Amino acid sequence: MPEVTFRAAPIAAPGDGLQHGAMVKPRRPFEPLNLAGLLTLGAVAFSMRYYDPARQAAAWVLLGLFSVGFLSLSLWPPRMRRVEHAVIAILPAMALALIALDPKPGTAPVLLVIWIAVAFSDWSPRVATMALILVDTVYYLILKHVAGFGAPLMSVLIFAGFQAFAALCMHYARSAERTRDALSRVNADLLATRALLADSARDAERLRVARELHDVAGHKLTALRLNLRALGEDPAFAGHPQVRIAEQLSGELLGDIRNVVQALRDGEGLDLATALHALAAPMPRPRLRLEIDETVRVTDPAIAEALLRLVQEALTNAARHADADLLDVRLWREGARLRIAIEDDGRLRAPWREGNGIAGMRERLDALHGALRLQRSPRGAMRLDAELPA
Repeated sequence: MPEVTFRAAPIAAPGDGLQHGAMVKPRRPFEPLNLAGLLTLGAVAFSMRYYDPARQAAAWVLLGLFSVGFLSLSLWPPRMRRVEHAVIAILPAMALALIALDPKPGTAPVLLVIWIAVAFSDWSPRVATMALILVDTVYYLILKHVAGFGAPLMSVLIFAGFQAFAALCMHYARSAERTRDALSRVNADLLATRALLADSARDAERLRVARELHDVAGHKLTALRLNLRALGEDPAFAGHPQVRIAEQLSGELLGDIRNVVQALRDGEGLDLATALHALAAPMPRPRLRLEIDETVRVTDPAIAEALLRLVQEALTNAARHADADLLDVRLWREGARLRIAIEDDGRLRAPWREGNGIAGMRERLDALHGALRLQRSPRGAMRLDAELPA
């Protein structure tokens, strides 16, 4: 499916290999990384007794600020990613200040191990690696010129090994998570498509059965009724009530078959609700709130697929560009047209422009003689209005 782009920068970085890029997931305060970090912070706090008494107050302040900054990373909402990145950039400064305050205990550098794990969790590997080199260079200078260590490079290399181990663990953990998310999206896409195909197959089977009943059973019952009517008009059989009853029953049976054929032809159409909910299931946000009017009946698989892809793109855009928590999708019928309105509760970041994703939407709808309109809602969110033949 084409990417959706509402601003100058593309949605997915080149080479990410994912159909919709990484999912934006809410953080949890008690993730394993946080628990390990808290245990390490506790060990550093325990070592505060070995600091110079005159500097212990300042050391506690720095450790407290680092701890608050580290724990706050689990509390920032996704729409405040810039603030989160700023906090990550400030954390090594606090750790380096704590090291410079009194390098002798030798426990404060472990805070840099915590920090680099967080950095590789949120930043790209290239940016995180450059930051690691810069921070370790400053750490080396502190040991050499401030603490006067005889072999500062050895200390830096020892902790650099722990940092590299933490960085690699986090990098591969995030890579596995992205792969899992990609598989979840593909699986949801397959489930949604399978639901539509199953409904389409059932509709085709109902139509086939209806045609067989109409063309075969209906035709023969009509001939039977005509023959019974002619037999009832024969003077030799005119007085037999069984002939009249048989002719009456054949007429009622023919009417019942016609009702069954009409009911088979007037099916409820494809189950769009199930397919759309299956499509949104693997995404942690936004949540899909779907409203389908009872008059809507879609029997054309091409139209159903177009609606499916339209909502899929809207879900991706709402999560990645508007930081939305809820996506409202309303589908109703207006005369001979099927209308769909999609709006999220986020706020679209400016500037924005139509990209390949919107172009793909328009092309898909144009091929079905539909149309797409985009506008910004009064609260700053993106609203999509589309129409298709009913």
